[in-house]
Amino acid sequence: MKKIPFFKMNGSGNDFIIINNREQIVENTIEIPVTEFVKKVCARGVSIGADGLILIEKDDTYDFKWRFFNSDGSEVEMCGNGSRCAARFAYLNGIAPLNMKFLTLAGVIEAQITGLKTVKVQLTKPKDYKELIELDGIDLKASFINTGVPHVVYFVEDVDEIDVKGIGQKTRYHDYFKPDGTNANFAQILSKNAIKLRTYERGVENETLACGTGATAAALIAILKGICESPVDVLTKSGNVLRIYARIENNNIDKVYLEGDALLTYIGTMIDEAWNY
Repeated sequence: MKKIPFFKMNGSGNDFIIINNREQIVENTIEIPVTEFVKKVCARGVSIGADGLILIEKDDTYDFKWRFFNSDGSEVEMCGNGSRCAARFAYLNGIAPLNMKFLTLAGVIEAQITGLKTVKVQLTKPKDYKELIELDGIDLKASFINTGVPHVVYFVEDVDEIDVKGIGQKTRYHDYFKPDGTNANFAQILSKNAIKLRTYERGVENETLACGTGATAAALIAILKGICESPVDVLTKSGNVLRIYARIENNNIDKVYLEGDALLTYIGTMIDEAWNY
């Protein structure tokens, strides 16, 4: 029987399997491609189940580097909620100190353990902001920004009345965003410093309980449009709140921080039946 130890963590309801892969335990244990392994163990009902999987690996310059996979096996650049969970995992396991830096495909992420269960991360500099995009076949007005991964944001009157999966799927696969697609967010302004948000995530291919980079995208666009002011509290589908801090000068985004919980659900050991079924 083959075994791999892991942590199950979640950030505002966005859940992840996290593995200390600094000694390449995954590659040395499984006999299938890593992408297939990810799809197997992230499958709900038949295995552990998660929105994504994070491999913590060695780096010569920074405290560690990660590989982040969505539940469909796709490896992507960045995940805001996942970055907080990865940081707390590294701290709990003695891999990194309270203040740390780690490498992602989106760039270097700075993180700070700010409380017993909370983590604040400085995200990579957002790019490609487009205030208005006309998308054929979709009646809502779209804005776009890349906060490590691509995000469309629709501002709506009532997010609870929106067909998040239907419109989200159309947006995700729209010709405008080919070949890689995009995430889709639906934001309701609550006040100058508060937004209610629902998100359809690329790679999960459904609505998730929270999305850190999506919350950041919605908050930044609201600030750039003059609708909100920093900091912005984003109420997620899970009921948890993510706080976004942004320093913007002359309409240029200088620094962006995302703060929220990073909860340890359980520590376990998966056996080979978790990925061989």
